[in-house]
Amino acid sequence: MVGSVHFLDGGGEMAQAIRDYDWSTNELGSPDTWPLALKTAVSMALNSKFPKCIVWGSAFTSIPNDAFLPILGAKPPALGRSFREVWNEAWYQIGPIVIRAYGGEATFIENFPLLIDRFGRTEQAYFTFCYSPIRDDRGVVRGMIDTVIETTGTVETQRQARLLNGELEHRIKNTLSVVFAIVNQTLQTEDSVKQAREALLHRLDALARAQSFLTRSTFAEADIGDVVHDALAPFRSGVDRFTITGPPVMLSSKQAWTLALAFYELSTNAMKYGALSNDGGKIQVTWSAGRTGTEDAFRLTWSEEGGPPVVEPTRKGFGSRIIERILPQTFSGNATLKHDPSGFRLDLSARMLEVGAGADSQD
Repeated sequence: MVGSVHFLDGGGEMAQAIRDYDWSTNELGSPDTWPLALKTAVSMALNSKFPKCIVWGSAFTSIPNDAFLPILGAKPPALGRSFREVWNEAWYQIGPIVIRAYGGEATFIENFPLLIDRFGRTEQAYFTFCYSPIRDDRGVVRGMIDTVIETTGTVETQRQARLLNGELEHRIKNTLSVVFAIVNQTLQTEDSVKQAREALLHRLDALARAQSFLTRSTFAEADIGDVVHDALAPFRSGVDRFTITGPPVMLSSKQAWTLALAFYELSTNAMKYGALSNDGGKIQVTWSAGRTGTEDAFRLTWSEEGGPPVVEPTRKGFGSRIIERILPQTFSGNATLKHDPSGFRLDLSARMLEVGAGADSQD
C-alpha cells in the first residue's frame, strides 16, 4: 500500500483484515486508492460498535465491521465478497432493497423475517436494519451501508408471550366455566346448605389439584399419571387399595381438570357405596394408548371389585354428569358405565388424535 490508510485506525479486527487482504483482483483496488467517500464510510463503520457492513460498487463488495461478524455465523468471510453472494439464500428478499438503496432510496425495516443459512442449516431469523445510500463528492450513489441488529430472540420471546397469554386467557375461561358448572350443579343436587358447602369445597379442591400439577409440568399439558395419582391421593391413606397402571400420555389442560374431577367423584362414590366402603374392596385404574396424533385408540378403565353389591342410582347429580357426559365430551370419545352387582366399571375410549394439548384449541 503506497498511500495512507490511516482511515483504518481504531478499526479493530476487520481493519487489520482489510490491510492483509489481497485487493489486487478486486474491483475496489488497494485501500489507499479508495475514493474519499468510501474511506470515510469504512472508517465510521469500523469504529462503530453497532453491526454495519459497507457495500460498494457494481459488484456489491462487502466490508463488514467487527460487530457484524456474529450475524454472519459460520459463513465464509464476507470481506471482499459480493453482498449478493454472502446472502445468496435470501437475495430474492433483500436484493430489491439493495437496488433501491443504490437508486438513492433508504429503507428501514423492523423485525424482517429471513430464512438464512449460516450454520450449515436453514433457520428462521429476524433483523431490524436500514440500507442507506452512500454518495461520492459529486452526489452519485456508489454504494450503501447496512446498519443492522438481529432481533430473532426478541421476536421469538414476543411470539411465545402471545402464545402464553392466549393460553392463559383460554385457561381462565375454561376454569371459570368449570367452577360455574360445579357451583350450579352442587347447589341443585345437595339437600342442605352444609352438604352443599362440603361438596363444593371438595370439588373445588380437586380442581385446584389439577391446576397445581398443570403448573408443575407444562403450561398446556399434564401427564395422565400425575393427574391420576394426584386426584386419588386423598383416598389412598392407610391401606392403599388402588392399582394404577398405564403408559405416559400427555393430556390437555381441560382433559386433566375433567379427569381429576371425575376421579374425585368416582372415589367419593366408591367410599359411600362401592369398593372403598368396606375393608376388602379394590379399585383398578388402567389405561392404554397408541401413537400420538393418530387414529390409534386411547382407553381408560376404572374397575371396582370386592365392595357391596352395586345398585344403579335412581338419582343423577353433578358427579354423574361429569362422568357420563363431560368426561367423554372433553376427550371427543365415548364413556360406558356398568353398574354390575360385582362392581362398578367405567370405560372411556377415544382416539389419540383427540388427546393432548391440541384438544383445547377445538373448544
